[in-house]
Amino acid sequence: MPRFDELLERTPAVGLTRRVLLKRATAGVAGLAAFGLLAACRGAQEQATPETPAAPAAAASPTPTRPPAIVTTPAVVTPTPAPEGKYGGEMIVTGHHEIASLHPDDAGPTVHWVIVTQIHNGMIELDENYQLELVLAESYDVAEDGLTYTFKLRDGVKFHDGEIFDSNDVKYTFEWYMNPDSAAVNAALFRNIDRVEAPDERTVTIHMKQPDAPFLVRAATTFILPEHHHGKVGKEGYASNPIGTGAFKLKEWRAAEFTTVEAFDEHFRGRPYLDLFTEKIVPEASVRAIMLETGEADSAVWPLVAEDNLRFAEDPNYTVFRTSSVAVNHFPLNNEHPILSDKAVRQAMMHAIDRQKVIDDIFRGTAVLATANLSPALEQWYEPNVKQYPYDPERAKQILEEAGWVDTDGDGIREKDGVKLSFTCTTITGDQARRPEAEVVQQYFKAVGIDMQLAEAPTATILEKMRSGEMDASLFNWTYGGGGGDPDASATLRSNAVNNFSHYKNPRMDELLDNGIKEVDPQKRKEIYSEIQKLVAEDVPFLYMMFWDWFNIFTKRIKGLPESALTGSQLYRKAYQWWIEE
Repeated sequence: MPRFDELLERTPAVGLTRRVLLKRATAGVAGLAAFGLLAACRGAQEQATPETPAAPAAAASPTPTRPPAIVTTPAVVTPTPAPEGKYGGEMIVTGHHEIASLHPDDAGPTVHWVIVTQIHNGMIELDENYQLELVLAESYDVAEDGLTYTFKLRDGVKFHDGEIFDSNDVKYTFEWYMNPDSAAVNAALFRNIDRVEAPDERTVTIHMKQPDAPFLVRAATTFILPEHHHGKVGKEGYASNPIGTGAFKLKEWRAAEFTTVEAFDEHFRGRPYLDLFTEKIVPEASVRAIMLETGEADSAVWPLVAEDNLRFAEDPNYTVFRTSSVAVNHFPLNNEHPILSDKAVRQAMMHAIDRQKVIDDIFRGTAVLATANLSPALEQWYEPNVKQYPYDPERAKQILEEAGWVDTDGDGIREKDGVKLSFTCTTITGDQARRPEAEVVQQYFKAVGIDMQLAEAPTATILEKMRSGEMDASLFNWTYGGGGGDPDASATLRSNAVNNFSHYKNPRMDELLDNGIKEVDPQKRKEIYSEIQKLVAEDVPFLYMMFWDWFNIFTKRIKGLPESALTGSQLYRKAYQWWIEE
């Protein structure tokens, strides 16, 4: 039996860090010569061997290419020093929905994340190439058995109110997430922690109940909360009044309009070049595109419609990062709904949709077909041999007929036991990218006798009601495994997970997820996640559509951008290194 530390040296599943290997170096930054709820979610994950640095991305081509595959290998990197830049100015970025909270626990949606990451820091953080960087921690050590993590913290780091950061803040943060009374969205990431100790101001020791493969990438990167402030105001108070150690501090927050953060002069890495960083809320993708064209905005943190993404990617006046997303574009379905609880209905729906045509027509080919919860870009973990659902409306009708769903009154809508095969899908208000997708799927369903009504609501309302089971279905992008390059999907597929939007419950799935976390042998772990994908494909807890190519667009006046990136959302944590040149 190999020791835990030996496994760290040879497995990408459990390691001190993640690095990115560009297996196809032709995609990275596109736009210097040529050429995007939820990552909600926080995007995708990817990686080079620990012996040699990653190969640089090749020069951009006028013809956009498919982003590189995502693989993981253990390594650690030292943060790259900020280049010499120019102080002053305001950078304006645009997002597509309200910023409902500034609390790190609510930073799942990309639009939230972009601001929250300016205000906060973690002990370690993932960069734009899925490499782990030391941030609030100067170093860390993992015991041979994988059950103890010891972090040595930076000295003299200040919170925005002048209080000094120390190990008690880390202990407080982790224990807040571990406390069931906190009802934290991300509590599942901390369930394997036994206890946290702070033996002195600069040392944190975390004791695990069992080995936890994704711990460093998922939990150890958590943004640290100030005990002295968060302990007084709680989550609700902190959501509108955050105090972090980040390069920027909150200046003004208007959830549905804009959020502005300003430079923190005493930031431990030095004052950022930008005076102000503002995210404006502009639901209409067409308006966000116009703002980029007129110079009213410097970046779009959420992709535009496909045509505009590709148009900007071909324009040499913009820098566009095209990356692979591991957040699946999907219709979460309430599996406790009287109709949607029927697996036959869910399987029939998959056959009823020509998903490839949706990709080709609505997204102009800038996505890849989903076969389960994990993206094919996650080469190490992806399992292609799962139950398939090719477009076959006749097969969809057959499945529904066999399950007892028939059109008894000739109105074109099937029913069973007097219940019409009808439900409501609520899309994000003003979502110009996905609303057309929902409308097309509505017609596909109608053709086989399923009535899907459409409604709209703000993102915060959708997340709240999907979590509580008060909403039938929705349409957004979220990560069901792949965060940080790790396949763990406990936060979304486990029966008791807060973000189990579909209220999917399968004891075997829970068992597999638990086994996947504690397994440190890469081949055995791969077998576990292969079975998870097969189970998702069989049960269809949600309608998995596609994985988008992600487009992050910047105007040329923004300098200090990295030469390449494999995850668009993580780019914005580097805003403290950027500057403006007119």
